Amino acid sequence: MKAYQIKQFGIDELSIGEVETPVPGSTEVLVRLGAASLNYRDLMMVEGTYNPKLPLPLVPFSDGSGVVVQVGDSVTRWKVGDRVCPIFMQGWLDGELDHAKSKTTLGGDQDGCLREYGVFSEDGLVDIPEHLSFEEAACLPCAGVTAWNALMVSGGLVKGETVLCQGTGGVSLFALQFAKAAGAEVLITSSSNQKLEKAKALGADELINYREREDWDTAVLEFTEKRGVDHVIEVGGPGTLQRSMRAVKMAGHIAVIGVVAGKGEFNNVPIFMKALRLIGVFVGSRPMFEEMNAEISRSKIKPVIDRTFAFDEVRDALRLMKSGGHFGKIVVKIQ
Repeated sequence: MKAYQIKQFGIDELSIGEVETPVPGSTEVLVRLGAASLNYRDLMMVEGTYNPKLPLPLVPFSDGSGVVVQVGDSVTRWKVGDRVCPIFMQGWLDGELDHAKSKTTLGGDQDGCLREYGVFSEDGLVDIPEHLSFEEAACLPCAGVTAWNALMVSGGLVKGETVLCQGTGGVSLFALQFAKAAGAEVLITSSSNQKLEKAKALGADELINYREREDWDTAVLEFTEKRGVDHVIEVGGPGTLQRSMRAVKMAGHIAVIGVVAGKGEFNNVPIFMKALRLIGVFVGSRPMFEEMNAEISRSKIKPVIDRTFAFDEVRDALRLMKSGGHFGKIVVKIQ
């Protein structure tokens, strides 16, 4: 089978070649992968900025989808022909996250999905919602589950609350869709008015161009009559966190997810002065994935895909991710 591997760091160094097709053990499943999607983490893995000591070679990309083509003798959860997604952390099957579970990630601790076939534990897979294609389903494992955990699990979102989504990447757009399905109001930021108009079409209630309003936190307070939002989907990191703490209400919730905005100063005083809840979100468990899929099926939500690349165009897909020019998810069709 064909597979991409990180043997040296760098987009141009990413290699593709023939490797042996894996054989499932007694409790494992062989999946013919149909599509994979990109996350910012995947770009960092390829470039060596996520973990410079990453054991190599490694098949990158944590998110994928496909069809079961072979099952081990003791497998009871799946049959040949089932459409499935591998979960991001193969060991997070229930309960809270712990150190051992965190060391079972695809495309990091284990080979990922940028290959034609993959073997996974029967417990490390979930059903694909019937109305989704393989390309759409490949968007779910990281971005979808992260947004679901951030809003519905750690955030406990309820109807009538307000949510601030930063940017128009995969996590933020999933959060927008989940929040609207739950009956919440959504504010969203971007440096592009064109992207903001697309977000409006998805249901966003308030659009903030942070190039035109560098004080976007003040814009949030204006919209909420100085109260602040109930929830912030914080994907920027140190470069945006200070403004997020100003934009959120007293005792509000900030789901801390990414670092795409780079460096910045950090003053922790608002955390205790406003009794804020800053909760780190590292994707989620299999039950969270299954609960999310049930809502996706009920609401007929479809992931937003900016562009789909062919299997031999992976480097171009990574360059688009690095440019930040995408709206929603970037997908690679494998076969």
